[in-house]
Amino acid sequence: MSTPPSVTPSGSTGRIARSAGAVSIAVMCSRVLGLIREQVFAGFFGAGYAYDAFVVAFRIPNLLRDLFAEGALSAAFITVFSQYDAKRGPEATWQLASNVLIFFAILISLLTLIGMYMAGPIVNLLAPDFSLVPGKTELTVQLTRIMFPFLLFVSLAAVVMGMLNAKGRFFIPALSSSFFNLGSIVGGLTLAWLFPRFGQPAIAGMAWGTLLGGALQLMVQLPALRNIGFRLRVHCNLADPGLQRILLLMLPAIIGLSATQINIFVNTNFAASCAEGSVSWLNYAFRLVQLPIGLFGVALSIAIMPILAKQAAEKDMASLKQTFTSSLILVFALAIPATAGLILLAEPIIRIIFERGAFTAFDTLQTASALSWYACGLFAYSAIKVMVPVFYAVGTTRFPVIGSFLGVAANIIIIILVIDLMQHRGIAMATSLAMSCNFLFLAIILHWKLAGLPLKYLLTGLMKILTAAALMSVAIWALVQVLAGWLTGPTLLQVFGLGLLITVGGGLYVVALQLLRLPECTLLTDKLVQRLRRS
Repeated sequence: MSTPPSVTPSGSTGRIARSAGAVSIAVMCSRVLGLIREQVFAGFFGAGYAYDAFVVAFRIPNLLRDLFAEGALSAAFITVFSQYDAKRGPEATWQLASNVLIFFAILISLLTLIGMYMAGPIVNLLAPDFSLVPGKTELTVQLTRIMFPFLLFVSLAAVVMGMLNAKGRFFIPALSSSFFNLGSIVGGLTLAWLFPRFGQPAIAGMAWGTLLGGALQLMVQLPALRNIGFRLRVHCNLADPGLQRILLLMLPAIIGLSATQINIFVNTNFAASCAEGSVSWLNYAFRLVQLPIGLFGVALSIAIMPILAKQAAEKDMASLKQTFTSSLILVFALAIPATAGLILLAEPIIRIIFERGAFTAFDTLQTASALSWYACGLFAYSAIKVMVPVFYAVGTTRFPVIGSFLGVAANIIIIILVIDLMQHRGIAMATSLAMSCNFLFLAIILHWKLAGLPLKYLLTGLMKILTAAALMSVAIWALVQVLAGWLTGPTLLQVFGLGLLITVGGGLYVVALQLLRLPECTLLTDKLVQRLRRS
């Protein structure tokens, strides 16, 4: 079938793929270090008392981070900063950037102080059943107060990342989270070894390491920021129209993202009422599913945001629709096989990464079951990351808000229906189904707002992706039966067996997509061949 001209992958697809590729490399480094960080936690603390407390304590500043840093603030700032950069010149652009940095430094410092003071009531609200275990609430409160300033560092890091991304610098900002994990691991392990000698819990050392990692995530970006011409001017002008525009854009996004935080609150509350270790099992599983989300969902989102903002500013809606369509196909092409792989290989993946020290075979089974259910919503998680920037670009931010609250309602209803039967697995399933509801709602709205998406083109591409993924899944399933002994044997044999499964499955999938002639895949392959020939 020939590709309609209106949706033929163009130079923007290649540009997005190159930028997303750079981000993906940096994200891969971060996610690998993140897995090492989780391995450290699993080996030292397992799934239970201390790690449950850490997860809930870290989740509290994380709730606000998602609102102020990697969510509303980042998207709103990039949109306004790109408009200033295109139309107002460097003087006004850098003045806006300085004003935003100073304003949010003051605001979030105040929120941090309030959060540290209110840590006790917040922990009791988030995990009331922790009070049934002696000392667990008190430990969680202590860890919360240590880690709350993390919010300030990552919020300022998000503004700096927005400036660098708008200027076409993607690698260093994406790599900055690697320094967060590095600081968490090195600093956390050092302090965890020292603290018990002074009568402090080892897990508190990991909390201080997390705070150190947040500071490094900000500091590592500052040289790159200076290189693009930024110089901080210490002033705070609340009447600045650019700042007011950012706050207005943030408002509906904060309301929408607050729905996500309600989901996290509900899930944490229910998980804390399940068997001890449920909070940890869900956290370990979700950390793993965040690897593919980061590699292509977040990477593509970061790459397309400046392009969409520029196309919207130029009123080039045809190019905007084309950019979005190609990006959505790329998301499906990456997320669907990743979902199949995570479901089929959940147990061997968890076993290799976590099963040692205090993390038992029983923990592996429980975490793997949660991972399988989380993976079912991977396509929705990743696609929403690409869809929301379109709403920002065209100035209709209320629809992601509505979609988020529809997801909250679906999540709560499903959990109530299945929690008694499925326990923590029901929470993972409800999360995936809620995200799928959000995705369907946003897709319908975008079809309306963009005067019709190329549904025939999208469905044709989706069928090709599903066919290739099905062939890959059959091959992996058959190989799992053959290599069953390897996947439960010595660690090196497990690693070799899993690597072989992933290599064979991934290779078969790419070949199948090439044979089926998925346009986005063949375009990228042709560009790669051309580059190799030139080399």
